[in-house]
Amino acid sequence: MLDEKIFEAGVVGAGGAGFPTHVKAKSDVEFVLANGAECEPLIHKDFEIMVNFPSEIVKGMELMMESTGAKAGHFGIKGKNQRAIEAIEQQLNGSIDMCVLGDFYPSGDEYELVYEATGRLMPPHGIPLNVGCVVNNVETFYNVAKASEGIPVTEKFISVTGLVKNPCSFFAPVGTSFRDLLEFAGGAVIDDYAIMVSGVLMGRLTYDLDEPLAKTMAGIIIIPRDHYLVKRLGRENHDMNRIGKSACDQCSYCTELCPRYLLGYDVQPHKVMRSLVFTSGGEGYWNKYADLCCSCGLCSLYSCPEDLYPREACDQSKAAMREQGLPKYEQPKPVKVHPMKDGRRVPLKQLMKKLDIYKFEKPTPYTDKKPEPAEVKILLKQHVGAPAEPVISENQAVKKGDLVADIKQGLGARLHASIDGIVKEITGEYILIRR
Repeated sequence: MLDEKIFEAGVVGAGGAGFPTHVKAKSDVEFVLANGAECEPLIHKDFEIMVNFPSEIVKGMELMMESTGAKAGHFGIKGKNQRAIEAIEQQLNGSIDMCVLGDFYPSGDEYELVYEATGRLMPPHGIPLNVGCVVNNVETFYNVAKASEGIPVTEKFISVTGLVKNPCSFFAPVGTSFRDLLEFAGGAVIDDYAIMVSGVLMGRLTYDLDEPLAKTMAGIIIIPRDHYLVKRLGRENHDMNRIGKSACDQCSYCTELCPRYLLGYDVQPHKVMRSLVFTSGGEGYWNKYADLCCSCGLCSLYSCPEDLYPREACDQSKAAMREQGLPKYEQPKPVKVHPMKDGRRVPLKQLMKKLDIYKFEKPTPYTDKKPEPAEVKILLKQHVGAPAEPVISENQAVKKGDLVADIKQGLGARLHASIDGIVKEITGEYILIRR
């Protein structure tokens, strides 16, 4: 059974969510969707894997269609990526059609993709399964194809880009340090830099070169440490809230340009910003308007004329509601697409210029060479669900592909050795393997 092979191989969503793919393979759906939109600026790993490995991706998609009983598939790619479209189309046999997307942000949001491909709108707090769909990132389908052949996930396809000597896309062993990834790309071309992990909008900031590569990462972007985005992300929540409390004039641009709001979901960041000026007794009323936010960051980084932090306020509000055990917000009106949705899309190039990152835009061509790290640190939790539990011991010799951590119960994914070596350390967070 395909779902068993996927489980054995440790396949999870490679687009960032990390949901165990074997669960999706057991679903009963009408449509399987491939997400090749790749709407984060500067990252091009999905484009490169589609151009260079189209047969594996389509094979994985067809296997998922067979496993789920889907009658059809839709392949989402931006129209600007003609090389990827041509490569994929050459592999199609009629059961899968192309869903050509515009170059706007966030076209890769699964709510957006499901609507564009099928015309269906997921219920608030819903998942694609609620409307008869399964959605996977294109790299996930690649891994499904490999799993069908008994090959576990030991490598991650990523881009290393920004201010590096040789921007590129490649496979690297899971657990490779950022230091080794950066060295593989020729190193940074500036001395004082910051690292954006998996994107500048929905990714995160780090300075830790010893951080390990996980199955869900899209890559790393090197930008100057004094860049506007780095300064923003370096602020504490207290400072963000203080600025918002004093400066927000309730213009509502954050709401009017919110992609989820334009799809018909009751997300209203400007109302969430009101919670900053109320006591804790009144916050709950405004916080509920954050509950359906997808944290795409467009409100904070593009829409707000005051350069405030509505996305961060929404994230804090969602966390506060969970901590207080409040029920999920029940949207009072049915989901209905806003009549101005198409007219309020944000072109990616325009967004990049607004963020002053267009100057970092570069091709990241695929290379079949791979880093050969002296050691890897395999995180026990790089998926939705419970952390995997080690099934090996310290000083044990392992081969690439050997099972090193398993899921004893509940939701999760297996982990495998990504290099040949000796297990040097096992903690509650990772397994360290050294050649």
